[in-house]
Amino acid sequence: MTIPPHFLAALDRADPSWHPVLVKGLEAVAAADPAYLPALAEDTYLPTEMRLFAAFALPLERVRYVLVGEGPYPRAESATGVCFMDGAVDSLWSELADGGLSKRVNRATSLRNFMKMLLVADGQLQEADTAGAALAACATRARAGGAIGTLAELQERLTEHGFLLLNASLVFRTHVAPVKDAKAWLPFFATVIDALAARAEQPQLVLWGKIAEQLNKLPAVQAMPQAVAEHPYNLSFIANKDMHALFGPLRVLHRS
Repeated sequence: MTIPPHFLAALDRADPSWHPVLVKGLEAVAAADPAYLPALAEDTYLPTEMRLFAAFALPLERVRYVLVGEGPYPRAESATGVCFMDGAVDSLWSELADGGLSKRVNRATSLRNFMKMLLVADGQLQEADTAGAALAACATRARAGGAIGTLAELQERLTEHGFLLLNASLVFRTHVAPVKDAKAWLPFFATVIDALAARAEQPQLVLWGKIAEQLNKLPAVQAMPQAVAEHPYNLSFIANKDMHALFGPLRVLHRS
C-alpha cells in the first residue's frame, strides 16, 4: 500500500526503533480510509515543520508510560507534535517577585493546571490554595535553584522517566472536528499500542480527556495498565488523586 512521501519524510523526526511500527501504522490508516492520508498531505494542518512524529524521538525500548492528550495545540507556534508541550512557552516561572507561573504558562490552561497538579503532588501546594502567595512561594523556591525552570526541561524530565507524549489525534485542522481526525488515526494507535503491548514489560497508559479515553475501544489498550483522568483544562484535574500518586514519586519538577 502506497503511503504519501510527505508522511514518510516526517519519519526523520522519530527514533529509528519506531520506523517499522510507524510505517505499519500509516498503512493501517490507509487501509481503513484510502483517501485520508492523500487528502491530509495536500491540506494545511498542525503541527508544522514535519513534526508529525516528533513524540517518537524516545526509543521504543525506553517507553515506560504513554501519556495521551487530545490533539495538537490550535496555534502554529504552540503545536510541537508532543502533547502538552506548548512551543510558545519558555520559562515556567514568573520573573516578578510576587509572581507565580509565567504569563505564557498561565495563558495555556491545560499546562497551567498540569503544573499546579505537579506542585500539589510534590507537596509544594495545598489543593485548596494553588494561586496567589502560595504559588509565588513556589516560584521563589524554583528561582533559587534545584528546580527546573523551562518547559524544555520539563519535557526532558518526563522523557528521562520514559514518557511517550502523544496526542490521540496527531493533527489539528481548523475546519475538521478533532474527534473526526482522532477517529482516522485510531488504526495508527492500535499499531503503536500493539508494539508496546508485545514487550515483556508493558508501559502504563495515562489517558487524559474524553478523546484519549476512546482508545479503550482497542482490545490491546483495555488489557494494559491505565491511569485515567479528566483533561487538564478542567480545574478538577489539579486535585486528581490518581495523578498525584503517579507523578508525586517521579519529582519531575526537580533537576535530576
